[in-house]
Amino acid sequence: MEQPATLARSAVFAPIDEVGRTEAVTARLEEAIVLGMLHPGERLPAESRLAERFGVAPATVREALADLRDRHLVTTQRGRRGGSFVTMDDADRVEAVERRIRGLSSAELADLGVHAVAIAGTAAALAAEEASAFEADALARDLAGIDFDDELTARRGIGGFHLQVVALSRSVRLVREQVRFQHADGPLLWASLHEHGEREAAHADGERLVAALRDGDGDRARDEVEAACDRAVRWLLEAKRRLA
Repeated sequence: MEQPATLARSAVFAPIDEVGRTEAVTARLEEAIVLGMLHPGERLPAESRLAERFGVAPATVREALADLRDRHLVTTQRGRRGGSFVTMDDADRVEAVERRIRGLSSAELADLGVHAVAIAGTAAALAAEEASAFEADALARDLAGIDFDDELTARRGIGGFHLQVVALSRSVRLVREQVRFQHADGPLLWASLHEHGEREAAHADGERLVAALRDGDGDRARDEVEAACDRAVRWLLEAKRRLA
């Protein structure tokens, strides 16, 4: 079974639905950088490789990278060891998330949780019925391997963990929707992971979810996802009040 972090990272470069849309490529990469899926100093795949994986024209990728350079999210170096490298540091990442929180209404922030539960909660209930004991054990090992003391590692890990749970539902459509959600709103929903206590809570949430999957209890699995999303939304609403 593919490791959650690897699965989530591969989703970063999944084909873009809006073929030819520079904005879509830019948004996909920007969210991955903000989420921490792509970390500072990391070299992105070559332009030709990115174009192939996104299913867009090379010119579209070049335009997207130029936009990211203007936003100081990547830098491009020439030469044999050159390429495009992620430059966003931790302070910039926090500022970007706070900017998004300020830009959304309280109702829009609350709706994030509703959207997340509709996808991940439904998938978790199905996964409880579909997942084998071997898969549940593998998921538990993957969760145990996440370093929740490190914010970026926790962000990458929890994103991959939730994507893996959705994959266990055996629903291709739900997996696609989860990928879309993680790239559009995942960084925002998981903004609370900036705090150590919230990372500990997310770890505990994951353990309870795995236990529900092992027991084949779909209702409990969905309830665990809903409770985790509710807590994340409460954190966002409180953050919005602090930032106002």
